[in-house]
Amino acid sequence: MKSRFNNIVNLLLLLLGLFLVGCNEKTEVEKRPNIIYVLADDLGYGDIQAYNPEGKIRTPHLDQLASEGMRFTDAHTSSAVCTPTRYGILTGRYNWRSPLKSSVLTGNSNALIPTTRTTVASLLQKEGYATAFIGKWHLGWDWALKDPKVISGDGWDAKDFDNIDFSKPVTNSPNDLGFSYSYGHSGSLDMAPYVYVENGMPTMVPDTITESTDKYGWWRKGPTAKDFDFEDVTPNFFRRSFKYIKDKSKEEQPFFLYLALPSPHTPILPTEEWAGKSELNPYGDFMMLIDAYMGQLNAVLKEAGIEENTLVVFTSDNGCSPAADINEMLSKGHSPSGIYRGHKADIFEGGHRVPFIVKWPAKIKAATIADQTICTTDFLATCADIVGVDLKDEEGEDSFSMLPVLLDNNSPYFEREATVHHSINGSFAIRKGKWKMIFAADSGGWSAPKPKSEGLANLPPFQLYDLDNDPQEQKNLYGDFPEIESSLTVLMKSYIENGRSTKGERQTNEPEGYGSKQWKQLEVFNEK
Repeated sequence: MKSRFNNIVNLLLLLLGLFLVGCNEKTEVEKRPNIIYVLADDLGYGDIQAYNPEGKIRTPHLDQLASEGMRFTDAHTSSAVCTPTRYGILTGRYNWRSPLKSSVLTGNSNALIPTTRTTVASLLQKEGYATAFIGKWHLGWDWALKDPKVISGDGWDAKDFDNIDFSKPVTNSPNDLGFSYSYGHSGSLDMAPYVYVENGMPTMVPDTITESTDKYGWWRKGPTAKDFDFEDVTPNFFRRSFKYIKDKSKEEQPFFLYLALPSPHTPILPTEEWAGKSELNPYGDFMMLIDAYMGQLNAVLKEAGIEENTLVVFTSDNGCSPAADINEMLSKGHSPSGIYRGHKADIFEGGHRVPFIVKWPAKIKAATIADQTICTTDFLATCADIVGVDLKDEEGEDSFSMLPVLLDNNSPYFEREATVHHSINGSFAIRKGKWKMIFAADSGGWSAPKPKSEGLANLPPFQLYDLDNDPQEQKNLYGDFPEIESSLTVLMKSYIENGRSTKGERQTNEPEGYGSKQWKQLEVFNEK
């Protein structure tokens, strides 16, 4: 009897043990992933060979990242320039809903994102993630002022920074938007002041004024700190990111790292090791430097033993800039925009269609290609989906979860209906399926036909392209498909008026910058 009882007890203990093992395995499988978002600056769709086999820049490490993960062929930034795209990535909201209706901020601009708005970082931080920003911010923060009553300049002149007190902390910094750790500079690498800020505090007080007028490596005149070595900025950000990854890999807490590169934007400064390696020009060399460091990042993940459950995104904030001397590269057989028309700043595809590579070995099949039209605003909803959080009506108004596509590149459950594009001067375009309608006669940016250029009156007021049959946007079909034009216009108006493109309660767009209620780019919709 006693023996029988002991057998029953042992059986129950065995079953309990198997149950606990099963629970542990399930917990391990469902462990939240680390998330690393690498944002290049002014890198074109055709600058990675996985996207442009005809390209002349060798990118073996980014090609490997694509072969180990998923490559999106129809990914777009929410804007064709820096600041607005960064706003959309972190908030999941189209940039033109903010006070910034066109152009970009400078290194002296005040914070664009209010601390009350949910960001990817604040959402993940609430879910128990360690969160870090390293790199180029370009979303404004509030420098301490020597005299708060003095109005500083806009940031385009060295004297605009005379009133900044670099010995005191900045406010409304990345740390106030959900980042536990932050280290970087305020604007683009060609925008003063040239000062690193770590966790809200300048690392050094600038003691000199520098300026470069080099064709490729130029930067504007402004205050510069001793620890700010222009050529070492990109390597410095990578090194710090590697250390962060290694340190966090030893902890149980998942982490989110937003690595915002200042390159290959101007100043185009490849280190001596890479100078001349592309046999193209300094921009090509700079691209190869970025590629090499991305290879090191991949290696760091492998060595740390966290590669399997780490989601890595690599993309760009807009297309290639003319500052890279696109014509010189074209003459040597390299097209930074691939087959697409235009470049940075433009409403054409070359302005906002970008490489978008996602690697997550635990969930994403290697060497997969996704053709769905996605936008960089989709990152917030994707992260929310990954951690099982429902977004509120006032969060991620233009963000659609890409998780169904990441898990199955043929998934029919991706909910994005249409995508809005935006140029540097605030011109709009909307894309739905194969149709793209541009609400302007020009490029909205820096390529021909430029806004306000001669001959625009002879062109149709709007542009309609069938991207399936005309991806180069060469044949304007505006006027040939009135029903398509009408439906796209109605849809665009609804996205503006509803304050969102996702489902939910109507939201309010903010008035144009700093007290003005004018929003001149909407005039074209009033005319139709």
